[in-house]
Amino acid sequence: MTETSRYLGRLSCPRCSATYRDPATELLGRGCPACEKDGAPANVLPDYDLAGASRLPDDPDQPGLFRHRALLPLRQATPAVSLGEGGTPLVSLPRTAERLGLGALLVKDETRNPTWSYKDRLAAVAMTKAVELGVEAVVVASTGNHGAAVAAYAARADLPCVVLTVASVPSTMKTLMQVYGARVVALEHAPDRWRLMRELVEDRGWLPMSGHAAPPVGSISYGVDGYKTIAYELLADLGRVPDYVVVPTAYADGLTGIWRGFADLVALGLADRMPVLVAAEPFGPHGTALAAGTDTVGPVPAGPSVAFSIASPYGTFQGLAALRATGGKAVPVPDDTRILDAQGRIGREAGLYLEASSAITLVAVEELAAAGGLPADATVVIIGTSTGLKDVGATAATLPPVPVVEPTLAALDRELGR
Repeated sequence: MTETSRYLGRLSCPRCSATYRDPATELLGRGCPACEKDGAPANVLPDYDLAGASRLPDDPDQPGLFRHRALLPLRQATPAVSLGEGGTPLVSLPRTAERLGLGALLVKDETRNPTWSYKDRLAAVAMTKAVELGVEAVVVASTGNHGAAVAAYAARADLPCVVLTVASVPSTMKTLMQVYGARVVALEHAPDRWRLMRELVEDRGWLPMSGHAAPPVGSISYGVDGYKTIAYELLADLGRVPDYVVVPTAYADGLTGIWRGFADLVALGLADRMPVLVAAEPFGPHGTALAAGTDTVGPVPAGPSVAFSIASPYGTFQGLAALRATGGKAVPVPDDTRILDAQGRIGREAGLYLEASSAITLVAVEELAAAGGLPADATVVIIGTSTGLKDVGATAATLPPVPVVEPTLAALDRELGR
């Protein structure tokens, strides 16, 4: 049964509560003007009316995550731009949980999405909104997953797409962004992408699928709510709210969306509490801001990282708000060796090949467990945001060469005995 949209047709700032009527396209990727002037940038996010609702909207006639479209910022009549995203499995890691002394450790395996990352959730909702708004083209600044997802969904929507990336990203990422038909150009310095993107948005009216402010405020407001569906699925799969959810974090789009999804479930009376949210980040901007009690998230010292897709010196206000609202934590993991070692252990202990920016979550869990920060009976979910196949070179550098042996048992035994 189709349920009427509960979206109020407006965006609001989580920091100062200012509201803006939809479509506030001039704010997308740029955030709240008042908070920008205050020096504490914050994104603007969709508002909903959940009064009187007592169940989670679930329309089986809608594709992918659009089964929950009544809680997405869309008109009911707008055709869904979908590739069957969402509904990803929750995979138990019993050996890892036992090793860490946890009640349960599970991976929400977002590698099963159409472009093998959780960015498909954002792209599906954002591209549907692009169709609703009747834009001529979309543009995104990305080092890989975000750009690939936007390119794929733009192809599905038959919309021109331009991806602004950086020259240093792995060739696999560039291929993924190009194969869906996007025009991909690389710039030497990451901030140059945002300046060029803002010109395209302001001068040509293209819709920004990611942020273009400096310092960053996060991605397109409508798309962030695509991540709410992760919370809905976690409750459905577990039958309860997990104790902790650990999210790879840069500008906190996923962290914010998951927080908002659990807030919906509490408001609907389907959950009696929020999970503790944990941001796993290479260099610690959210953790530093939490410790300092500030609303300004970064910059902090940063450098190259194997977790390049989340290796930002900045976080965002809404990411900080998600952590504060749930009694959450932020765990910095700057050590590439530890991240790649965790990637290998997830492969050996669970049979999952996650990208380095996802494997960072296991290091965060291990640090919290070692410090006594996780109860022995805790149920912990880590978000496996993307597949390791997108940067095979980094993984291969940690593995021994594959030996060539004679076709005899003796030769094989000699090699295996090593």
